[in-house]
Amino acid sequence: MSNIYVQEPSTNGKVLIVTTSGDIDIELWPKETPKACRNFVQLCLDGYYDGTIVHRVIKGFIAQCGDPTGTGEGGESIYGAPFKDEFHQRLRFNRRGLVAMANAGPNDNGSQFFFTLDRCDHLNGKHTIFGKVTGPTLYNMLQLADREIGANDRPHNPPTIKRTEVLANPFPDVTKRVTEKQELRFGVNSGVKSKSRATKNFSLLSFGEEAEEDEEEVTTVSKKKKIVSSHDVLNDPKLSSQAVSITEENRDASANQAAPGASSAWGIKRKRSSSDRSSDEAAGSSGDEQYNSEMKNRVSEKLRRKKKPKDELTVKEHDGDDEFVSPRQRQLDRKKAELRREAILLKRSMQKKDDDSADEETEEKAAPVSAAVEDYRKQKRQYDERKKSQIKKGGARENQALNLLAKFTQRISDAGSGADKDSSLSHVASYSDDDDQENPESVSEIKDGSADAVEDDSGWLAHALVCEETVERVAKDASTVNEDTYALTDPRHPINRRRRKAQKHRERSKGY
Repeated sequence: MSNIYVQEPSTNGKVLIVTTSGDIDIELWPKETPKACRNFVQLCLDGYYDGTIVHRVIKGFIAQCGDPTGTGEGGESIYGAPFKDEFHQRLRFNRRGLVAMANAGPNDNGSQFFFTLDRCDHLNGKHTIFGKVTGPTLYNMLQLADREIGANDRPHNPPTIKRTEVLANPFPDVTKRVTEKQELRFGVNSGVKSKSRATKNFSLLSFGEEAEEDEEEVTTVSKKKKIVSSHDVLNDPKLSSQAVSITEENRDASANQAAPGASSAWGIKRKRSSSDRSSDEAAGSSGDEQYNSEMKNRVSEKLRRKKKPKDELTVKEHDGDDEFVSPRQRQLDRKKAELRREAILLKRSMQKKDDDSADEETEEKAAPVSAAVEDYRKQKRQYDERKKSQIKKGGARENQALNLLAKFTQRISDAGSGADKDSSLSHVASYSDDDDQENPESVSEIKDGSADAVEDDSGWLAHALVCEETVERVAKDASTVNEDTYALTDPRHPINRRRRKAQKHRERSKGY
């Protein structure tokens, strides 16, 4: 089956058909069959297939549906007339689960379609294939044929298409249409609004005759009289029945009148009589001046704070006086204190090390030491002196290494000729007892094995590498038995099987 799916073109668009047997997912081929797919998608969007039945079922062949009349003779396309067939060389009736258009002859396609239940090679070139059933919904499609079939291939209890849903529309210009029946039934796009008013049903128990009478009184009064406000009904000089027009001048005047009350210190508004106003004019003027002076001081203080640097200043109490210190300066002071503390700790540690070294020197001088310790200290001093005299890395260090390599190669060549050996032996033989008495220090250095001691190492330099003679080995004969011979046993060989069975039988008889 894998080669069949590879040969089919890619799909674009998906429709869901909800039936009494389950959901059926259909993927479309709009590029290969544009007319059939457009017709099918438009009818699904319009709900054309809702409530239709599967009117024809042939087991092992097809399940046909899409006729609103349910007879197999109805159904119309969106084009108003039957449209032409669309065949493609990569779309063939070679498996089940294909969706194709049903027709009564060539180029006679309407709204009816069918599902294939098996391979139908004889339908190639006769019906337009425009989709396929995908996923596990294929088994729901196969259940459409699990019915008792009567005359004219009509099932006794036919499955029904409940509704259709377009999950992925391959045609952006295809949208849901409004039919003439829907316009007449629901008034869609009619442009006429209903003038009927909502009325109460007084026959219900929650209402009664009294409610009906009240409703009639309200309607009659509302028709006779127009609802008015208290300005129009009452004869109060404070309430004016004329509308006030607010202009720019009136708005400025009202704002100036509201300013003194709004700028009061406590923000409390209350009514005063004329006598209270005349008696409190002097106190009010002095209070306003005091308030204005306070506001000026606050504004000047804010301006002075804004002129200060970006770092916010904090007040630090020091010896009873307020001292302004920025966070940056405080951080620098903290770092300085940490550095001072670290310097003091480092100085103390250095003093402690000096005291410890002095104590060790005094202990070395005072306490008696063994010969091994004295030898170790002597070698350590020699090592320190050599390390100090060693040349640091650079051009001089490379020249020193090259000179040492040249001396070593010269020494090897001399050892091969025997000159180095004679010179070393003559040099060692030149020492005598008289020299020991005259130069006892040099003799002791030679005996101790110091750097100036002469070593007779010409033996290993002049030594030649000699390997063992190779002995020719003859190939072993498989027929000869010796200590290197080993046996190969095939566990599947009949003889070996019989031997294993006999061995197991003996072990069982002995009770192992």
